[in-house]
Order: sequence, then C-alpha cells, then structure tokens
Amino acid sequence: MPAPRNLFKEHLFAGKTQIGLWISLGHPSVAELATGCGYDWLVIDGEHGPNGLRDVLAQLRAVGQGAHPVVRTRDDDRAIIKQMLDIGTQTLLIPMIESGDQAREAVRSVLYPPEGARGVGAMLARASGYGSVPDYLTTADDQICLLLQVENRTGLAALDDILSIPRVDGIFIGPADLAADMGHLGNPAAEEVQIAVEDALSRIRAAGKAAGILSADRSLTAGYVEKGIEFVAVGSDVGVLRGALDSLRRSFP
Repeated sequence: MPAPRNLFKEHLFAGKTQIGLWISLGHPSVAELATGCGYDWLVIDGEHGPNGLRDVLAQLRAVGQGAHPVVRTRDDDRAIIKQMLDIGTQTLLIPMIESGDQAREAVRSVLYPPEGARGVGAMLARASGYGSVPDYLTTADDQICLLLQVENRTGLAALDDILSIPRVDGIFIGPADLAADMGHLGNPAAEEVQIAVEDALSRIRAAGKAAGILSADRSLTAGYVEKGIEFVAVGSDVGVLRGALDSLRRSFP
C-alpha cells in the first residue's frame, strides 16, 4: 500500500486553479468550520499563527479529507519540517526563501535519502498511519508537495535559480512582505508592487512551476483566477471574522 495520493499536487500539475483560505487562529474548530465551506485548500499558518506541532496536528485531524491542508512552517528549519511531515503533512509552504541554495536545502529536507535528508521515523507516526502503510517510505517522496515563498527583492533576484531546481513544485509570492521590502508597508496594491508580482507570477508559470498568491482584495484575486494562477488564497479566517463582526456591529448604531 503506497502513501496517500496528494490530489492538490496533481491538480497543480494539471493547471487547475485551486481556491484557498488562510487559517491563522490556531483552533481546530475554525479549521473544521472552514473545511465545510468548500475551499480547495487551507493554510495552517505556523509562521504568524499561534501554531505549535500539536496545534497543527489537531487541525490536520479537524480538516481530514474535506479540504487539502497546506502547512506553513515558521521557517526552513529541517527539524521542524521533518516533524510536520511525520504528523501527516503532505504539502508544505516554506517562507522567506531568498536563494537557490536555500531552496535546494528545502528540497533535501522533504525527501528521504539518498536524494534528501529527511529523517527516517515516519513509520512510527501519523504520516504512515502509524505503520499501517507498508510502502510509505518508498512512495512518500512523490506525494510531498513543496511550495516556497518568495517575498522580498532578494528572493525575486534569485527567482530564476530557484525555479531551476527540480522537486520545487510551486512558488508563492508573498505580497505583504514584498510591499514592505519595496517601501510600501501595508500597501501591497501599490502599482510598483503589483508590477513586480505580475512579473514574478509570469516567470514562475513560464518555468513550468505552479504559481500562488494571497490577497483579500477581491478585484485582484478575481484577476489572478482569470489568468489561471494555480493556487490563490482569497482571504483569512481572521479577516473574514473581523469583517463580519464589524459589519454586524455597524448595523446596530
């Protein structure tokens, strides 16, 4: 029996646009609620959200098969990546990639030897169904989807090198950090930023990789979907909840 199929990864390679939502509140009930709303993928945010290993595990269980969970790690630390894979994560989003060398090490972190450096212990963990998937070790690599975040000018300068690396499945452009790095803190819709974003997305897709983006601006996200960007996050649990609560309160002056 092989490792479970990663349908999210298959859809990326098929060029199908998948709509996602950021889950940052760190509670499995929120993840469970969002799962029932029809999103293709959900980001469990370990970079800015209050999510440790057990928090992520609880949310993976809450999501189940209802949507595809994408775990954003806090950084590219190999030990953290190993743990996230062992608890059953199949798609990782790794932030702040700034060079080809950094991207190559990320690839090594998600693959078993001899191609990579992932520690061999998952047969004792959730990833292999606690040992019930006998072919896990020989089939897991093909089902891991590695997404890298490029989100500053240094990363953009290294983008062609990053795109040349096999086993990098997709590149996510982080507009908020990129805007800040370009001198437009809090304004990712700035024209200069959007020109850089559009150029990067085009280069990613031309290189045969999947391109991804997050925006709560519906006009921008509609444009990304229309262009066929492969994975588009259209908001966050925090943003949606805050917006709805604000709107409800304003309706009772």
